[in-house]
Amino acid sequence: MSNPPVYTTSSGCPVSDAFSTQRISVQNNDYKYRPPVGPLLMQDFKLIDSLAHFDRERIPERVVHAKGAGAYGYFEVTDDISDLCSAKFLDQVGKKTKIFTRFSTVGGEKGSADTARDPRGFATKFYTEEGNLDLVYNNTPIFFIRDPTKFPHFIHTQKRDPQTNLKDANMFWDYLTANPESLHQVMYLFSERGTPASFRTMNGYSGHTYKWYNAKGEWKYVQVHFIARQGVHNLNNEQAGKLAGENPDHNTQDLFDAIEKGDYPVWDCYVQSMTLQESKKLPFSVFDLTKVWPHSDFPLRHFGRFVLNENPTNYFAETEQVAFSPSNTVPSMQPSNDPVLQSRLFSYPDTHRHRLGANFHQIPINCPLKSGSFAPQIRDGPMCVDGNLGSTPNYAGAYNCPVQYTAAAKVAPDGADEQYQGEVVPYHWEICDYDFAQPAKFWDVLGKTNGEQEALVHNIAGHVQAAKPFIQERVCEYFSKANPAIGQLIKEELKKLSKL
Repeated sequence: MSNPPVYTTSSGCPVSDAFSTQRISVQNNDYKYRPPVGPLLMQDFKLIDSLAHFDRERIPERVVHAKGAGAYGYFEVTDDISDLCSAKFLDQVGKKTKIFTRFSTVGGEKGSADTARDPRGFATKFYTEEGNLDLVYNNTPIFFIRDPTKFPHFIHTQKRDPQTNLKDANMFWDYLTANPESLHQVMYLFSERGTPASFRTMNGYSGHTYKWYNAKGEWKYVQVHFIARQGVHNLNNEQAGKLAGENPDHNTQDLFDAIEKGDYPVWDCYVQSMTLQESKKLPFSVFDLTKVWPHSDFPLRHFGRFVLNENPTNYFAETEQVAFSPSNTVPSMQPSNDPVLQSRLFSYPDTHRHRLGANFHQIPINCPLKSGSFAPQIRDGPMCVDGNLGSTPNYAGAYNCPVQYTAAAKVAPDGADEQYQGEVVPYHWEICDYDFAQPAKFWDVLGKTNGEQEALVHNIAGHVQAAKPFIQERVCEYFSKANPAIGQLIKEELKKLSKL
């Protein structure tokens, strides 16, 4: 290097020797092979500075979505949907917005394989002129639960046994079979659609129902779909297992290498919409995360595309520290009364406060385009680096800080368009016959492609063979709720595997 940097401590003090340590000199050294110095000195800040930071350079990994990869890009409006949504970043065809997208597995630890049979997180941060919008999606259009209190229980059963610290097929299937609303998602997961071949070749789905408003204040329920132009490609059990051994970071490397050589992945963005009146005629709740909206009744409407064209320069600073939450939204885009979504509005920022600190929003990857956000009561705390609003009083309504509201904020006031009255009750969803109608249709869809039903049965049996016999029996009963043929085929496949 023609102009090499000067090595310093973290406070910027120049250091003459990176590897020396301060020790007491021994004047009379009577031992030939003993160095003429004594113990280390605590005053050696260069050493203490380096060790103390090294001891703390690992932050807690995400409880879910721990293993992931990300990239920058842009979103471009392709179609006018102003009748549906008045968000400013959508107000003009051709308008582009900077984004950062992170893909991830859900249940595995940070060092787990990219090719595990597991849903994939698909989260995109839009740096809009109205603040950051986070669309925190998955690669499956449904999920395992619809009662938010079940989430910690469910995730624990998909991780490690507290005694053995091993993945446990008994825990895995015991929970799922006892909560049959999960059947639709589990069938999707164990089909050949359950293991994406790469992050570039999978779709993203909101799963949850949201509410979008137009400039008149009229709203509709919506669900959003990101459809990969690269096509959807998946791995079978054997291919995924082989890659997990040969290159557990396969999908991470695939995304980085593709962008590095200019093969930028693209997703088309679609929205389904539904009126309140239409939602009342459904055979299921519009707030049920285990159900899909039939495309024949609620067709996809194209509104944009996004391209990923820039790799992060530092994985930790950007991909590891990026903090997504569905609570990060913009005027005219609001959450619905989906209870799992509403619980995520709290849970996501709360886990960021634990993992990254109270001022995680000041980390550059999480900062809005405009740093002029004004929330005077959100002050102080560790790692406050943005000026902390200077001498501004730390409460809203202060004598020298009148607050202004935008017209867009008045279009979609929080909770003003839905009214509820009644007693507070400990509610949970009841299982009904329709919970198995969509899984039954999914089984029929798999039958239209040669080998997909057989693959589903093979994948389930291959996983559940590690469970105890009574759990295996429950699994067969569980899948029989969609179609009795599935349970019988799993029994037969288990017998074949037991003879191998």
